[in-house]
Amino acid sequence: MSAPDSTIKVSVIMPTFNRAKYIIESIACIQNQTYPNWELLIIDDGSEDNTEELVNQLKDGRIQYYKEIKTGIGGCIKNSGLKKASGNFIAFIDSDDVWAPSKLEKQVNALLQYPETGFCLTGGYNFKIPFEPVEYFYPQREGIKVENVFQSYFKSELPGFTQALMLRKECIGVTGMFKEVNSFSDLYFILTLAWHYKAVILFEPLLYRRLHSNSYSTDSWEKSYKEGIALIRYYNNKKMISSKTTRNSLFRLYINFGEDCLKHKENKKAVLQFINAWIYKPASIIPFKKMGKTLLRMLKKHPLD
Repeated sequence: MSAPDSTIKVSVIMPTFNRAKYIIESIACIQNQTYPNWELLIIDDGSEDNTEELVNQLKDGRIQYYKEIKTGIGGCIKNSGLKKASGNFIAFIDSDDVWAPSKLEKQVNALLQYPETGFCLTGGYNFKIPFEPVEYFYPQREGIKVENVFQSYFKSELPGFTQALMLRKECIGVTGMFKEVNSFSDLYFILTLAWHYKAVILFEPLLYRRLHSNSYSTDSWEKSYKEGIALIRYYNNKKMISSKTTRNSLFRLYINFGEDCLKHKENKKAVLQFINAWIYKPASIIPFKKMGKTLLRMLKKHPLD
């Protein structure tokens, strides 16, 4: 790997709320980056724990901490960081996640190597116990790809995590900032980038995304599916994706929704989602198999008299 071009400044935006248990570890992974020219903008959405005290104990001039009034809206928090960012490139990290030490360096080099791209995504994995991957983002874990990835999101080929994202700040002038009308604006933001710009994908796992009982995505899993459905329909109405792509996307989403309902022991709701999936692919036997297994599970739990 070539030496990093440290003339490029990276603004790292870290939204946080009541993450005193994890935030110091997340900050440390920024401080340990092999790429030296960065600023860390911590946007605190009204934490009620000792997050502020912990951050203020760190003596690092590259770290800026902003305590704000709670909104609970991810787009508002990230936009606050974007307005304060002074870097050429922008990256995001959640205050309970971790990066590999080379993440910033490799993404900066990738964007410099491919000037026709507007943003860069990396591979990664989910974890509950450090260094024990639960699920990787991509089947492949090495290599690079440069292309327009807009349609790939509707084929479930790419994850919508801003923690894996780095973009040129100039792109914001074209795409605009995050939507502030709901809690889940990350995917819409990335899709807007993908509509306007090519991406460079580094498949190497450089983001380690923590799963725990209090994580934002865990608390709002059902709402995220509903907003995902609305997002697909929005792009279909705008004629930005085809009817076939829409049907396939909604089929996959409803199947995944149903499986998550099962994980949360919402059996009746799971059956409803599998029926919704069947509506979009009447010839598929997958929804029927999943409905059958779910109904058998329900009968075993509540056998008929």
